[in-house]
Order: sequence, then C-alpha cells, then structure tokens
Amino acid sequence: MHFEIKRIIEETIGRDIVLEKPKDITLGHFATPAAFSIAKEAKKNPMIIAEELASKFQNIDIFEEVTAVKGFLNFKLSNNYLLESINKSLSLDIEFAKGEKKNQKILLEFVSANPTGPLHIGHARGAVFGDALLKVGRYLGYDITAEYYINDAGSQMEMLATSLNLAAREHILKEVVEYPEQFYRGDYLFDIAEKCVELHGKDVFNDQTKQNELALFAKDEVIKLIISDLAALGVVFDTFVSEKALYKDWDATKKTLEENSSLYNKDDKTYLKSTAYGDDSDRVVVRDNGIPTYLAGDIVYHKNKFDRNFDKYINIWGADHHGYITRVKAAVSFLGFDSSKLEILLSQMVALLKGGEPYKMSKRAGNVILMSEITHEIGADALRFIFLTKKSDTHLEFDIDVLKNQDSSNPVFYINYAHARIHQLFKKANLTMGEVCSEQIDAINQDAKDLVFQALLLPDILEEAFDRRDMQKITDYLHLLSSLVHKFYNEHRIVGDDNEKQYLKALSFVALSIKVGLKVLGISAKEVM
Repeated sequence: MHFEIKRIIEETIGRDIVLEKPKDITLGHFATPAAFSIAKEAKKNPMIIAEELASKFQNIDIFEEVTAVKGFLNFKLSNNYLLESINKSLSLDIEFAKGEKKNQKILLEFVSANPTGPLHIGHARGAVFGDALLKVGRYLGYDITAEYYINDAGSQMEMLATSLNLAAREHILKEVVEYPEQFYRGDYLFDIAEKCVELHGKDVFNDQTKQNELALFAKDEVIKLIISDLAALGVVFDTFVSEKALYKDWDATKKTLEENSSLYNKDDKTYLKSTAYGDDSDRVVVRDNGIPTYLAGDIVYHKNKFDRNFDKYINIWGADHHGYITRVKAAVSFLGFDSSKLEILLSQMVALLKGGEPYKMSKRAGNVILMSEITHEIGADALRFIFLTKKSDTHLEFDIDVLKNQDSSNPVFYINYAHARIHQLFKKANLTMGEVCSEQIDAINQDAKDLVFQALLLPDILEEAFDRRDMQKITDYLHLLSSLVHKFYNEHRIVGDDNEKQYLKALSFVALSIKVGLKVLGISAKEVM
C-alpha cells in the first residue's frame, strides 16, 4: 500500500517524495515533507507550497482528505479505498501480502555448524533467523536456495573419532577413561557408540585402522541428529555441501589465485594478500606442512558458490566470525568475482534464563544448552518468535518460564490470543467469516478503521523487513496489531451492535493479517485458546 500511495502522490505533484506515517493517526494515514524541498528551490514559504499541493488532490478519490499542516501534506484514505483493499485482500486469503515473482536468485547459507555434536541454543538463533529470512523472501517472490555447509574436514573429525572411541570405552567396554579437555563429550556419543556396535561390533574400537571409518560414521550420525533437530524447529535445507568433498578443487582454486597474484610464500607457508582489501593482516591458506587451512576450504566453497551463478549470496555467521568477513570477501575478489554480491549477516549468542536464573547446561551435550531441549520445553513457535524479537546482531536474553505464561507477558500468547479472540467473536455471533465478506465498512467507527489500516500495512512491513534483513520489524508489527485488537475488544461492543457484521468483516481481515504475518515467520496462528 505504501508504494502504491507513494506512486500516486509522486505522479500528482511530479516529483519523487519521502512518504511517512504520522505518529498521530488523527493527522492522516500518510504524510510527506515534500513542500519544504520545493519551497527551498522556489524560495517560497513551505506552508504556501503545501496549500498549493493539497489542492491538486481534490479529485483523487482514494483520499478522503488531503490537508496542509505546518508545511506537511497529510493524506487520509477514503472508506472506499479501505473497503476495496480489504475485499481484494480477503479474496487472496492466506496469500494476502504475497509478492510477485522477482527475477533474483539468492543462495542463503546458514547454521553450518560443525558436525561434531547436537546443535546448541546459539545455533538455534541463526537457524531461526535464516529460516525466517528464507520464508519471508520466498513469500515476496524471491528464488532462494537454503544451503548448509558441512565442515567435515580437518582436525575436528579426527577428534570426533577419538571422542567416540573414548565414549565407547566408558559406556560399552566399561573402562575408566580420561577425556582431554578439548575433546567432545555428551550422552549423544553413547548413542552413536551403541549404533556403531550394532553395525560393526565392539572390536572396531580397538582397531586403529578403523579410525577414519569411525569418524565418518560419527559425522553421519551427528548430521542426522542435526537435521532432525532442525526439522523439529521447522527448518529444512534444500542442499548440503561437504567441505571435505570440495577440497579436491583446492589445487585449481589455488592456481587461479596465483594467476591473479594474490598469494605469496613466506616461512614455508602460503599467504593470501587479504590486506589489499582491508584485512588487518595477510592470512595463511597453506600451512608449512603443506595442508590447506580452514580459510582455504572457505575459499574453495565460495568459488563453488559463485560458479553456480546466483544473483546474490547471503551468509549468516556467528558473531565470533566478524573478523573473518574481510578475508573471505578479499578471496572472492581475487578469484575474479564481484564481492559486493556476497552479504554476510551476523547472529549474536543468546543468554538463557529459567525462573530468573541462568539455565543449566545439558548433560546430554556435555557443556552446552541443547536446542532440542528448549524446543521440546517451550515449543517451536515460541522459540522461533522470541528469537526474532531482536535484530540478529544484538544480544538476546530471555526467560523460558515467561514463554509458558498464559498472559500478556508472553508475546506469543498475546498475539495468538488476539487472533483467537476474533474467531471467538464469530462463534458468539454464530457467523462465519465467509458470511460477512460482502459487507460494507462505512458504518464502523474510527478506531475500527484505524485497525483496518494497520492490518493493511503487512505487505509493506514484509518488504521492509526483508530488505533490511530485520525480522524484528514483523514481530514488532504483530505485537502492535494485536495490542490494537485487544484495546478495541475491551472498549467497543461488537457482537450485538447494529453494525455487527461490518465490524466482524473488519476484524476478519485483521485476523488474516495476523495469520499471514505469523505464517511467514514459520508460526501457526491459533483459533482457540
């Protein structure tokens, strides 16, 4: 709606404008300070210019009123325009606010946790943010592929095999073992060890020639666990890419970098000239033992990405990878690609409380809070919503007990209750939403019209949230819209009013906006609570 109104105003006054929403809706639904810039050019009083501009809108029927106030132009939408917008939206039903297909292919990589153990609560934040960005983007018409990069090369795989061996000796062979501090621990390794015994027998843990097989087996089992835990949270990936499988392309990638004069040798190591692109030091890509570094794997992976010819590449990384951004972008540029197509978003860690106290670490995972435990305790919908209530690159702290409350302190309950309240009104009136769809809205009061206007803003909110990569805009909007529903419900009689059906029609549209807003975040709206 914002873009449509902006276009009409620009066509009427013949120039680009800034279109705003006044904080006080009684002033109008939209406003523009365009008169000030015009007045500056014409060297006239902006209030006079605003009056002249306002007169140009007298015959445009989408506006009930266009007024000049202290140099601002304020626009109040007509009842007919609101009604037409509601009717069109209701006819679309669950596809309300859905965008047209856009000519842009995006590769979105997120989570990409090492396959050495179950996902923890920090991984969950990146998973939810990435999946919400995916769902909103697809809803708006973007062609997006969700990808998980499996870091299955390097020393962590050897450590996983040794950790599994130690877990098997403790749990199955009943030996007394000591775990080095850096090794992986947790009950999940006992489960994997038991599966390994079923397939290969106990002797596999005493056979040094089988360590690579142990690592592969453990990795595959952890990936199954990760996929299952993500699915429980509503997160599903389209593609998985193995770091280990890509290393076969390192020599060819290294040759390209050498041809572009982006590597040099020093102290038997090979360095990437990343300082040329703003890094604080050049980075090692081949160690003095000839083994490529983790960065080398990432370089190969990003070459693989760009070779697949997407229009945009988005990575969601943990905040601890902030210093890694420059060197990866440098490598992309050295490979001859446009590094501006690579966008890297950061996801901060989470502080979790229970009853006001720090949440206890999971025995099953060893020393972290498991994502699956929290999903099970509060539900996927609550976990998804709370993770999206703040920008992903800011600190987040929440108490899981609050998310169990059946009151306004729980934002998920608060929003769902607004949606369910509307459905309950229809039950009280003994009507269905279909039975009021042909009603007018000319007799409803101004509070109801303002509520309808807010519900019509969902398409604009979704576009802005995706463009800014800020899903908080959607959760804030849904909370605001729900608060207006509760306020309206408490202050006005609806069922039994002379204009009952008109009010119910308006509210049916508000319910649709809440339902769609939750849907694109991967959350189901409740009709009964």
